Amino acid sequence: MPIRFFMVVTAVIAVLTTTAQDAWKITANAINPSNYYGITVANGMIGIVSAPEPFKVKDVVLAGAYDLYGRGRVSNFIRSFNLLNMRLDIDGRTMNAAAATNLVQQLDMKQAAFTTSFTYADKATVSYTYYSLRQLPFTVLMDVTVTAKKDITIGGASVMEAPDLLKDVQNYYNEIDRPHVVISLLTSAAKSPTGKMQLCASNTFLFSEAHGHEPRVIHEMWDNNMHLMKFSKQIKAGETYRFSVAGSSITSSHHDDPLNEAERLTIYAKLEGRDRLLQFHKAAWEDLWKSDIQIEGDAQAQQDVHSMLYHLYSFTREGTAFSPSPMGLSGLGYNGHVFWDTELWMYPALLVLKPALAKSMMEYRFQRLDAAKRNAFSKGFKGAMFPWESAETGVEETPVWALSGPFEHHITADVAIAAWNYYAVTQDKTWLRERGYPILSATADFWASRVERNGPGKYDIKNVVAADEWAENVDNNAFTNAAAKANLQYATEAAKILGLVPDADWMLVANNIPILKFADGVTKEHATYNGEGIKQGDVNLLAYPLKEITDAATIRKDLAYYETRVPTEGTPAMTQAVFTTLYARLGDAEKAYYWFKDAYLPNLNPPFRVIAETKGGTNPYFATGAGGILQSVLMGFGGLEITPKGITQIKSVLPKHWKRITLTGIGPDKKTFTVKNE
Repeated sequence: MPIRFFMVVTAVIAVLTTTAQDAWKITANAINPSNYYGITVANGMIGIVSAPEPFKVKDVVLAGAYDLYGRGRVSNFIRSFNLLNMRLDIDGRTMNAAAATNLVQQLDMKQAAFTTSFTYADKATVSYTYYSLRQLPFTVLMDVTVTAKKDITIGGASVMEAPDLLKDVQNYYNEIDRPHVVISLLTSAAKSPTGKMQLCASNTFLFSEAHGHEPRVIHEMWDNNMHLMKFSKQIKAGETYRFSVAGSSITSSHHDDPLNEAERLTIYAKLEGRDRLLQFHKAAWEDLWKSDIQIEGDAQAQQDVHSMLYHLYSFTREGTAFSPSPMGLSGLGYNGHVFWDTELWMYPALLVLKPALAKSMMEYRFQRLDAAKRNAFSKGFKGAMFPWESAETGVEETPVWALSGPFEHHITADVAIAAWNYYAVTQDKTWLRERGYPILSATADFWASRVERNGPGKYDIKNVVAADEWAENVDNNAFTNAAAKANLQYATEAAKILGLVPDADWMLVANNIPILKFADGVTKEHATYNGEGIKQGDVNLLAYPLKEITDAATIRKDLAYYETRVPTEGTPAMTQAVFTTLYARLGDAEKAYYWFKDAYLPNLNPPFRVIAETKGGTNPYFATGAGGILQSVLMGFGGLEITPKGITQIKSVLPKHWKRITLTGIGPDKKTFTVKNE
């Protein structure tokens, strides 16, 4: 490894690991708005991204809410109504960054709660916590607490604001008066840029006083894009006053009647009440964390791994047909599209920890199988060809200028391999018959028609964009070819399990797809590869996860060659995690830990250590990288192995200073696996 590269990484590591924080709480004591990267609270459907300004959130993002606007003439995630922005006045002064002192923000990963606290002069201490409620996919909750140091009057306002790109904004305010409750509903609706989708949001106050004693709520209309509801309250010195805001956001992509449903969901939350909402939210996250990664001996690595796992749990949801984009629900990055980042990088970690979450990701692909078949037909192939970038409908959503759209075909095999692995982990034959095999067989048919049959051992796959995306329109790419082979083999095996007769051509093709080599035995990335730098992992993926290469000497040789081809910057945080996994499995703890650190520490951004896509990058949160690093802990240091009969454990090593890792709640049987340093 070049000396300057090692020195740069070491310097970054020293800065970021001087103080290890709590395993479950990431605390920011110094908020710098000019160098602030928000952290996300999400429930797999609605994501809320933090902001440095008190009582503001940066973004509200809904899974599955796409429309065509700007950026490449393809569908993109739509910013939703900012339904948690608030205004708090104390004795007539609005609380903002200038008024707040001792400002602290904290993410509690165990309970998926984001808290901001501060002091206002000698008058009050203030804190607020918001949640994207896990049990209610479209609903959020914010708790506000004010402790008076002297007699004060507070004014609280919930501000509903529409992003500029939305059209035909309509604002509503209603009060529902019942003998036992008064419900004030602040509601907005608008059309997406093309008008194809309606976006709606509604919220209400939850007061701590008994009915009949709560503050009076007043509605104010400011302009077409913003309105608010507000109240005032006198608080005596020493008293603590709490109120909450519950709100819901939903679109016509999720419901046929989103305007009324947004209000119904908010009414439901109001009448559940704050305590029950939090009770069920916390119980849901407690269940998620039964599947956990526990590291003894490295407190900072423990916190960082919890953060990665927290984000993957936050970006996915059981019982849906949604799948996360590279940036999950942390913003509009990558247009919210679904790539191989899902199946190859995020999915394996979730599959072994929470198969039900992985099932939702596979359902996303299954429901778009017909679109994949139409895509194959349009390119002159048989079977199903999944798009490189996928969104709502499953058609190709890659911008036209990106050659990965028409040529990065390995995505089809990635989807099929994920389907096979779901069966392998769960042993669910019903799912295999109804969901998995239709994917496996259609994608196998694609590869059988995609190869060019140029004689034994020369069933070539030509003119592709490699997994290493700097290699465009090349022939016989190592990863593409090996993934196609795996796809064909798994389809054959699945047919046999189901008592079906597999197409004999599948294995004929698989056995004749070439994996190229240099003269010295190093695996060659593609037919014309000659040692160029690589954007991301390709050849090394043949050892893990594809298991195409199993010989330890060859794995080492390929690692030694390709680890020197990764530039020190500008490449996505995925490749180094594969190096970590392979070196841990080979028993080289020192190199495994070096690549573990290099996989993410140079990519962290303040103040919450959120992972960017590249070293020094500014586009967090990069869930793809988190997925790769989690795999390096689970399948590398932890030695987990997905086999046709389920999850087993193979020999691996830990970094020298790690005493033990414990993997809990693994697989459908929720087993525990442990690795100790002797």
